[in-house]
Amino acid sequence: MTETQTTENQAELSDATAKAGSIWTELGPTLAFIGIYNVMLRFPEGDGLFTRDTALYWATGVLIVATLFVVAQKLFRRERIPPFLIVSSVLIGAFGTAGIVFQSKLFLFIKPTIINLLYAGVIFGGLAVGRNIWKMLFHTVFNLPDHAWRTLAIRWGLYFVAMAVWNEFLWRNFSEATWANWKLGNIVIGVLFALANTPYTLKHMRQPEQGDTA
Repeated sequence: MTETQTTENQAELSDATAKAGSIWTELGPTLAFIGIYNVMLRFPEGDGLFTRDTALYWATGVLIVATLFVVAQKLFRRERIPPFLIVSSVLIGAFGTAGIVFQSKLFLFIKPTIINLLYAGVIFGGLAVGRNIWKMLFHTVFNLPDHAWRTLAIRWGLYFVAMAVWNEFLWRNFSEATWANWKLGNIVIGVLFALANTPYTLKHMRQPEQGDTA
């Protein structure tokens, strides 16, 4: 193995390690939410700060802190903060704080619905005025023709609408515990949806010299 190949392999390994660390860092807030929620469920019912009735509020508080920690960590490392992370962080903080302050779980239940509908609205609103938000966010990662970017934008827009509908169905028809623990399931769904779109993305990938026009 040549020195150049060794250097390239080390760079690829370093990049892969960094990406893996980033994934786990962003998974952290959700795992912390689920962990704290289930710990609090072991407390007895009744009045007071530490009861199973306050489990969702404690878990939400931890979620807010953990999300802010992720953003702060990226700022400290001078990493680019994805726009979606900024939007979700603001909404998590706003709705989570409102739910805790007013002791209303409704704010907490509808938060994912609002976030997903906002994402869908931005994507479809951008397409309506001739601006592909999905392309603007990821054009530095993938070199695709415009028709492929439009297809991906529509797919992800519909995905966010579907996730909003799913959240409404979940919290209205199942127990609070089911809804809370399913947050990890939502991440799995998102990963699977992204993987399902990978073949389409790779099929339309172009070499840089081909230009950006469709």
